[in-house]
Amino acid sequence: MGSTLFNPALQAVIPALLTDEERLTANSVAWSSGRLVQIIGASVAGGLIAWAGTTPAFLVNAVSFAFSAAMLTRLSIPRCAGSPRPSGLGAWLGDAREGLAYARRDPFVARLVPVQALTSLATGATSALLVVLATTHLHLAAQGFGWLLAAIGVGALLGPFLSNGLTGGRYLDMRLLFVPYVIRGVGDVALGLVVGLPWALVILFVYGLNTATGMVASTTILQTVIPDRVRGRVFTLLDVTWAAMRLVSLGLGGLLADRIGVASVYVIGGVLLVLAGVLGLALLGHQPLGRAPEHFSH
Repeated sequence: MGSTLFNPALQAVIPALLTDEERLTANSVAWSSGRLVQIIGASVAGGLIAWAGTTPAFLVNAVSFAFSAAMLTRLSIPRCAGSPRPSGLGAWLGDAREGLAYARRDPFVARLVPVQALTSLATGATSALLVVLATTHLHLAAQGFGWLLAAIGVGALLGPFLSNGLTGGRYLDMRLLFVPYVIRGVGDVALGLVVGLPWALVILFVYGLNTATGMVASTTILQTVIPDRVRGRVFTLLDVTWAAMRLVSLGLGGLLADRIGVASVYVIGGVLLVLAGVLGLALLGHQPLGRAPEHFSH
């Protein structure tokens, strides 16, 4: 619940603090620092739990959230242009209606939402079932599963550093949104078909590299093309759509893994993800993109 509030607000605030030229670099730094902190945090948490137990580790984590919140309160965030917004439940419902109206009318967002829904349906189960794939299909022990996570982490850490070079500064390119779906889909199919740790490590390294590059580029594109006034609401709509379809994917994925095996789930998920990428390219591949206007009129 907290993430549903925090993540869209974060994505909406970044463009208000930075210039267009700074945005891609900032998103790259944000993604890389997040992955690096996850890697370091997991190691620190393991040592802290071994030394002092689980409760102190959770208390330290809670303090870190409090410190983060205190730092965020020091940010000076400029208000979007326009008259002051009223508060209260009625105003919130009005904001939600305005955001949905924009999503229905805007050709970019209206086409992106179903593509994101299919993408979440394809990836929810495969993301959660990696540990099952490692133990039952690749026949790895706990240490082997750790190597799989490390391969993803290294790829995800390096990906954003390549974003500027790969895009050549031309990040407003719809292919950067959907080609990564196709690449990951092919990788998921390959994970369901291959048996062997070396191949799995290569596939998951490419997966981490590809996902990181795609996430940085897609976030930057959305921050650029969606107007300031509705940016937070559009990000919320995309987050809620993603979360809802992910729940469906998790439920179906667990049932199918029991009935036909986890490898088959990866093949099915990979095929669906390739279809999502192709659908996105077909619907939005030639969509003209540019700087969003500062105001959105009813």
